Amino acid sequence: MRPLVALVGRPNVGKSTLFNRLVGERRAIVLDTPGVTRDRHYGDAVWAERMFTVIDTGGFEPEATQGVVASMRQQALMAIDEAQVVVFVTDGREGLVTADHDVAEILRRRKDRVLLAVNKIDGKSQLGYASEFYAVGIPEVFPISAEHGRGVNRLLDAVVALLPEPQEDEDAEDEAVTRIALIGRPNVGKSTLANRLLGEERVIVDNVAGTTRDAIDLPLTGPDGQEYLLIDTAGLRRRRGISRGSAEGFSVMRTLKAIERCHVAVMLIDATEGLTDQDARILGVAVDRGRGVVLVVNKWDAVEKDHRTAQLVEADLRLKLPFATFAPVLFLSGLTGQRVHKLLSLVEKVRQSHLQRIATGPLNRWLELATQKHHPPIHKNRRLKLYYATQVRNAPPTIVVSVNDAEAVHFSYERFLLNQLREAFDFEGTPIKLVFKGKGPNPFDPDDE
Repeated sequence: MRPLVALVGRPNVGKSTLFNRLVGERRAIVLDTPGVTRDRHYGDAVWAERMFTVIDTGGFEPEATQGVVASMRQQALMAIDEAQVVVFVTDGREGLVTADHDVAEILRRRKDRVLLAVNKIDGKSQLGYASEFYAVGIPEVFPISAEHGRGVNRLLDAVVALLPEPQEDEDAEDEAVTRIALIGRPNVGKSTLANRLLGEERVIVDNVAGTTRDAIDLPLTGPDGQEYLLIDTAGLRRRRGISRGSAEGFSVMRTLKAIERCHVAVMLIDATEGLTDQDARILGVAVDRGRGVVLVVNKWDAVEKDHRTAQLVEADLRLKLPFATFAPVLFLSGLTGQRVHKLLSLVEKVRQSHLQRIATGPLNRWLELATQKHHPPIHKNRRLKLYYATQVRNAPPTIVVSVNDAEAVHFSYERFLLNQLREAFDFEGTPIKLVFKGKGPNPFDPDDE
């Protein structure tokens, strides 16, 4: 595992801005509203040829004892204990306040590798603002401007100097890490399921829909030692009523980006409410992006059922989601843990389907049998001819079929070929792209220029 560097401090001192600066992209939501960041989330950074993981935390309120603010405090404490180096971020414009002393006292008791970053020092004339922060008792104080990058290089030099010695092949395991995005509407139980998989309360759970506002990266080790990256996303509501510049508007963008980043999207459906149009829209995004898909019917413990209920619910899902009939369905309860142990093995199976490559020989035998079973249609007095098939990509599997006229392939015949392909080969959980190549270059074939 890479060494961990935690950013902690009071709300709205610029931790998320610094996080974005360190990881090199806008991964954390940044608004002028205190408390936008509520959970720990992770991003990778590189400095002086050292790679490390940065943990962004919610605002640290030392005296909080209940509600979401208390949960944010607990998340920050867990990040402090987890990290090798802590960067205590303060607000130079606001100056030293009592809460800063309280945070510093907690850090001194729990950690010996602590750096103090006095943020929002935007020019030389403001450097004097940082001097009063030596009073908290942390010897290394760095005036910085996270927004403009001033002083961040010196801070990074100090961070790297405190990191433990690098291990050999520190990043070798990254190639094998499967990225799993938990997606769905608000309050369907994504964070509860994430905590159940992780075996600890890593994500804040509240009955109020929308508690999770950002996509949160959570390293996860499976029971067989396999490494995963779990991405807990904000719930996607219908676009109507979501302001583009609001925290929820940013959450939508972060969730869509999480789908882009993942290998397998685990779509959660609330068993007590059933499938909704918004569920279908969210799943459609994952399928359109070519991601592996697992359908999870969550809160199954809260449903009155008999021996046929699961079968009927699955049949209803297949009927209402015709574009994702390939997705396996798992009935579970993130709250009680019912069948949760089956999820990772199912994700692994879908990932292997997503990566699968079929040799040209078996593909052409499939094509021959399929055309014998259902002859190609006639288009404009000319019969469609399918010559051969070859797989040019995986993740998702992309298969090019050479034909005499690509325009002659009706969508119903394409659907027939896809169904035959799934019967012949195990592509459970992954979309397949069929590309019909007629005259002219094929954009999916790197050898066909």
